[in-house]
Amino acid sequence: MDIKKLLIESIDVKTKILNDENLINRIQETANLIINTYLNDGKVLLCGNGGSAADAQHIAAELSGRFKLDRKPLFAEALHVNSSFLTAVSNDYSFDVVYSRLLEAFGRKGDVLIAISTSGNSKNVVNAVNKAKELGVYTVGFTGKSGGKLKDLVDILINVPSDNTPRIQEAHITIGHIICEIVELKLSKLRKI
Repeated sequence: MDIKKLLIESIDVKTKILNDENLINRIQETANLIINTYLNDGKVLLCGNGGSAADAQHIAAELSGRFKLDRKPLFAEALHVNSSFLTAVSNDYSFDVVYSRLLEAFGRKGDVLIAISTSGNSKNVVNAVNKAKELGVYTVGFTGKSGGKLKDLVDILINVPSDNTPRIQEAHITIGHIICEIVELKLSKLRKI
């Protein structure tokens, strides 16, 4: 395995993001949406499967714990962290509804759902976005190049220009960190945290 080749692949994806003004604008739009959500006492909920679940939990921790600044916590939670809920609903209903069901319990009009799926087609994530629409929850999709089914469902699409799952996930966490930093800095300047 050529380590340098893998690093170049990762850098190439990020370079494509850097050169895509439309995508850069959507990242900024997402940060602005989250800032406004927090200014209006809303919350950020996240969902994904596998590595995308780990990314959801990572981004939630950066917002609810801290990113760079010592500050008050922000309400952010990954929807998969309650394993008893996850296994009960999967057993009693279906894994396809675990996120939509929990979103129905937690989500309120004006909140934000960040739906992470490298393919954009994960059924439980798509179902969560559909439930969010019913509830008046804003939706942001973190996907790969095509956007999959999420492309036509979410309010803001952050589609990383790659079809390679590891490279997409690396870019998702980079973009997540960028958003967290923008949110934290802006809210600290407004003295809201």
